[in-house]
Amino acid sequence: MSVPVFEEFEPAADCGCPGCARQRRDLALGLPVRAGGHPAAHGARRALVLVTAAGVVLGGGGAAVATALPQSSVPFTPADLTGPADTTDTTGTTDTVDDAARSAGPALPEPDTPQGGRGPLHGAPGPGGQPSPNANPTPSQVSTGTLRKTSRTEIINRAKLWVTAQVPYSMEKYWTDGYRQDCSGYISMAWNLRSNEWTGSLDRFADRVDRTELQPGDILLFHNPANPTRGSHVTIFGGWTDYTHTSYVAYEQTKPRTRKQPTPMAYWENSNRYVAYRYKGVVSGDGTGGTTGGATPTATPYPGAAMFGTGADNAYVTRLGRLLVDRGGKRYYSKGPGPKWGEADRRATQAFQLAQGWKGKQADGLPGPETWKLLVTGGGKDIGGSSGSSGSSSNATAFPGRGSFRPGQSNAYVEKLGKQLVKRGFGKHYLSGPGPRWTEADRRNVEAFQRAQGWRGAAADGYPGPETWRRLFR
Repeated sequence: MSVPVFEEFEPAADCGCPGCARQRRDLALGLPVRAGGHPAAHGARRALVLVTAAGVVLGGGGAAVATALPQSSVPFTPADLTGPADTTDTTGTTDTVDDAARSAGPALPEPDTPQGGRGPLHGAPGPGGQPSPNANPTPSQVSTGTLRKTSRTEIINRAKLWVTAQVPYSMEKYWTDGYRQDCSGYISMAWNLRSNEWTGSLDRFADRVDRTELQPGDILLFHNPANPTRGSHVTIFGGWTDYTHTSYVAYEQTKPRTRKQPTPMAYWENSNRYVAYRYKGVVSGDGTGGTTGGATPTATPYPGAAMFGTGADNAYVTRLGRLLVDRGGKRYYSKGPGPKWGEADRRATQAFQLAQGWKGKQADGLPGPETWKLLVTGGGKDIGGSSGSSGSSSNATAFPGRGSFRPGQSNAYVEKLGKQLVKRGFGKHYLSGPGPRWTEADRRNVEAFQRAQGWRGAAADGYPGPETWRRLFR
């Protein structure tokens, strides 16, 4: 009797060849699992069934066949999976893998964190009653306006909904809002995405940021491309727990249910392999989450030329006007500034551009990327006389940059900040000074000033940014 050939097999856990690595990946993403258990384990069970069948056909030779197979053919847990990085996902696209993730070696032992793959929202309609579109967008589709806009407050409030409901962890089940009850489904829900994503695709909806720039609503993501079922995880950054910035409030979906708790930066295990990302659809980043009254983030990237000029009516115009007023352009506004673009906005913008020494098209009164950058960071020269030439106020109180105000820093800006805090009535934490060296007293006084502005969370961490500096010296 001829021996049947079985092509399906479980790849050896310690084999580094591309074929086994790809096979392990396919097993891990073989979703959905209809009968329970992890998809990789389900694949192993199928392999064992084939081995058993072969033993029956061979009339008692099954034991020998089983012995000949690699040791990894016995039942295993997802933690047994390992292998070299394979950065090509099941859609044929190539994921960007952090260099640290490539060089850090095998993942450290971690709790089981299986997750589902990409898919539409559960049920016909998505959020807002609209049908869920293609759940596998390309990077170009993501960048061309398919994202829903949302504020930081809205992201955190959605995250809190699952914390309050104590949603049980599951890689197969879906909550009443249509999102899968695993870590990546949780982020998809909080970011109000139109589909259920996974750790290998969430970065397509976000921009990478430095950990020092984290704000509520951003995420910390670790995707293990060699084995997505081992270690891959994602949390929502809810704000720093204290001034040391060594731990933060994490919102996460993990076993047994959704939780919110202080967490070491960036996570309990594989900390150095977590990457910070910011959702591309965030419309407010000031820590308060407001979307009205021009409350766009201080460090908001340039929103585009279409936001300014004749017919424009949006929060960015209000933001621009307020920045111009703070830089000496108040004389151009008889009222406002407001969200509707007007001649006052054009003239004030032109005056600021002329103050930088720009001419011609560079000073046409319409803000471009460089004009916007100088305004939101406090750089460049203030508006001087009516001609736009720089006057005595030029750069007198321009924000020197966040790096001037950190532990260990000693410079004239720290002393200038301290003296202004005392002048404004926020110097109670100084036992002596203020002086040029940054201290905890400086941070606590800055925090008191920020809280007096109505700010909370990361917006009141005691470290001055451009908006804190502007309000303190205006």
